[in-house]
Amino acid sequence: MIVLSRHTEREMDGRDITRGYIEALAAPAYTTPDPDPTLVRAYGPIAAFGGWVLHVVYRRRGDDIFVVTATWDRGARR
Repeated sequence: MIVLSRHTEREMDGRDITRGYIEALAAPAYTTPDPDPTLVRAYGPIAAFGGWVLHVVYRRRGDDIFVVTATWDRGARR
């Protein structure tokens, strides 16, 4: 199950990010480590948003994925 932080929920509308876009990153194009070893950075282009790359930072909580933040990443490779 994907669980969103309060920060993520507040920021989604202003960033035109839907829950479906975040769920699409269950299979990201690629991931990178975060300076915090408990977090993972996932990236993936979202076709429905013109191929822009969505950047999601999350941590695993048992079987759940807890999303810390999500934003569009203009500098990410496609």
